[in-house]
Amino acid sequence: MIERAAAGPLRRLVVLRHAKSARPEGVADHERPLAARGRRDAPAAGRALADMDCLPGLALCSTAVRARSTWELAAAQWGTPPPVRLDPRLYHADVPGLLDVIRETPAEVETLLLVGHNPGLEELVLTLADDGLDDLLNRVRAKFPTSAIAVLDWRGPGWRGLVPGGALLTSVAVPRGKR
Repeated sequence: MIERAAAGPLRRLVVLRHAKSARPEGVADHERPLAARGRRDAPAAGRALADMDCLPGLALCSTAVRARSTWELAAAQWGTPPPVRLDPRLYHADVPGLLDVIRETPAEVETLLLVGHNPGLEELVLTLADDGLDDLLNRVRAKFPTSAIAVLDWRGPGWRGLVPGGALLTSVAVPRGKR
């Protein structure tokens, strides 16, 4: 286990896996739209983030259609959505790639939302999380389904200081919309 930094403000990384996508024939993976369930679940994820007091100061979102649509439907649930940065590097990124993008976040951002894809997001959560809360970690290990939300808290002067094992996984949720 790596020690968490004690100095600096509390920071929160909120990881949101895109909502359920469709697989229309002849449509490239990057262009896949949300399925009907995804269009129901994405707004539920937005409401859950508000209820959890996890509204971000900045959102980083994959350029894939299903991730952008998830972001748009979730953010529409909030009064004033934060700025969003669409980043093609988040499309099917691995943990080192995700960390590179996260570490570019300005230090004044205290809560960051990352909208992207598995398996990278699940691996990121497991890599960053301290081993302290096994029940939450086991939930992520078992399955990090579409529309899943993981909240990681840590202290540090800036996002460059986020290291493996340096955060505490404080919440895992899988919001679902009503049929």
